[in-house]
Amino acid sequence: MTKINDTCRSSKFFTLFYKNLTNLRYLQPKKPKFMKYLIVGLGNIGQEYLLTRHNIGFLIADHLAAQANESFSLERLAYRASIKHKGRSLEIIKPTTYMNLSGKAVQHWLSVLKIPVENMLVLVDDLALPFAKIRVREKGSAAGHNGLRDIEATLQSQNYARLRFGIGDNFPKGKQADYVLSNFNKDEQAELPLKIEQAAKIVESFCTLGIAQTMNFFNK
Repeated sequence: MTKINDTCRSSKFFTLFYKNLTNLRYLQPKKPKFMKYLIVGLGNIGQEYLLTRHNIGFLIADHLAAQANESFSLERLAYRASIKHKGRSLEIIKPTTYMNLSGKAVQHWLSVLKIPVENMLVLVDDLALPFAKIRVREKGSAAGHNGLRDIEATLQSQNYARLRFGIGDNFPKGKQADYVLSNFNKDEQAELPLKIEQAAKIVESFCTLGIAQTMNFFNK
């Protein structure tokens, strides 16, 4: 009789144990539903634009791929590289449509890769910020930037995240176009690597922690 009771008690113990274990699984943090992200570096293709202020988005995108030992391949409407970071897939594109038609490439790759717009981060230059000042925003207007303006018009929405990299506004009146398409000067080029590295860390934070925590941490 004792052996039978011990067996019954043992059976009840394991039944309760596995029931609690199952319940515990539901309390574990769930992985994000979408683990894929689209990182869009804005710029203009061509060697003549390589180190121009308007191409900072391309430069950050290049750094992200290089530090992961990946390279870009020419695909439809963009150069594309795929990297991994902490279980996330980062699809990085550099549109070949030139700045003023960036929205066409963005819409195409969001659709092809089936990435929700809330998982997209656009890397863009900003005249309103001092050189190398970086700000992250969850949404907002194009603020006169032709690349953002075209993305907004194509997606019919301002609700997408952007990393704004300051390029300053040290130009005479009426010379804005010349300024953004001119090369960073020597002093700026010397400072760029460290600031581009900081921008890359912000991209990684966006993909792992989300836009709210990234803004709280980096917008200081």
